Amino acid sequence: MVDETRLHDMVGGPAATELLTFGNATALLGPSGTVITVPAGDEADGSGVWNAEEVRLVGPAPAPVTRRLLGHPEACGTDGTGLPLHLAVRCDEGLLYLGTGRLRQAETEWSPGGCGEHVLTDCRLGLDTRLSQSLLERVRPLSPVHHLPNLRWLAHVNADRAAALDQFVTGWYPVSPGTGQPSPSPAVGAQEVPLPDSLRRLYRLADERPGVLGCQNFLVPERELRIDSPGGRLVFGVENQGVFDWSLLSAPDHPEPDPTVWFHESGEAPVAEEEPLSGFLLQFALFEAAMSADYHALAGGVGSRQVEQLTAHLHPVPLRPFMPSFRTRFHVAPGIVLHVSGGWEADAFDVWAGATHRSALQALLGADVDWVGFDG
Repeated sequence: MVDETRLHDMVGGPAATELLTFGNATALLGPSGTVITVPAGDEADGSGVWNAEEVRLVGPAPAPVTRRLLGHPEACGTDGTGLPLHLAVRCDEGLLYLGTGRLRQAETEWSPGGCGEHVLTDCRLGLDTRLSQSLLERVRPLSPVHHLPNLRWLAHVNADRAAALDQFVTGWYPVSPGTGQPSPSPAVGAQEVPLPDSLRRLYRLADERPGVLGCQNFLVPERELRIDSPGGRLVFGVENQGVFDWSLLSAPDHPEPDPTVWFHESGEAPVAEEEPLSGFLLQFALFEAAMSADYHALAGGVGSRQVEQLTAHLHPVPLRPFMPSFRTRFHVAPGIVLHVSGGWEADAFDVWAGATHRSALQALLGADVDWVGFDG
């Protein structure tokens, strides 16, 4: 614990410091350093301790704070001062000093007023010393759980995949504000593209829940679908950097009700996904839900024993592996989707979990895993 005087002394003394507000945080600027103080708690949209290694700030920040953390606008993303950055938390019992940190990531907006400059809107600060679990619980107590998506959809995976997809998507994704209107009409020349019912149904779900179209990989917007004339392919999904895509073989007169999905990596021959379109779309939705979730846990090079520990309290999704190059399998519990991928090395898997609430990740804490990132 420290007092206000100690924080001022860290950065140059009371007479030489300037105290500014950054959202619900404060920034103490002095000639020999900076102190960022955030409130204790677990507010997803406010400043605070995010996990054992990171503090997040939500702005906008005053211009002096922006310049102190980022340097000059043309050097956006760097610390132009080289001065120490101290981090503290304001708890009920007083100020708790966490140690020093460093800028990891920043988002800015251009402010055209006055002379015009970048304004820091959000940033992530990495702690130089990882917080213990007991200290983390003290400065970032878990917020109450009001709702977690249920698993009723899981019972329909093999009997009624349309129902499974509908229930998962509507349970995981809230309706986005300002949505609800049908997708725009297809572009000229695209209205003849036939779509299987399962794909068209997913596009209808995306009218109110656009997040289901992806954040890591993407489903092509319905109005932009085209048939690749030379190959007769309908490319409907793409990887974010264009490394691979997914397609259906075109059947203009009578499209198959549940066709094969073709996975195509650049420079390689297409390979069939193990699940037909109905299963593939559920896998796609699960994968993107995990990737786009607010809370994550990720680890690489995990052995089969650790995978068993991680999935011991989760339910396997009864589908064959997703993406031939990665052979991804899914495990779920209320509010959490975990996917396990492997294939490059023997007994070495990559694990990614996404959760709608931080508390859902607590089910993974007992596993003997070195996490690259853990938001629980």
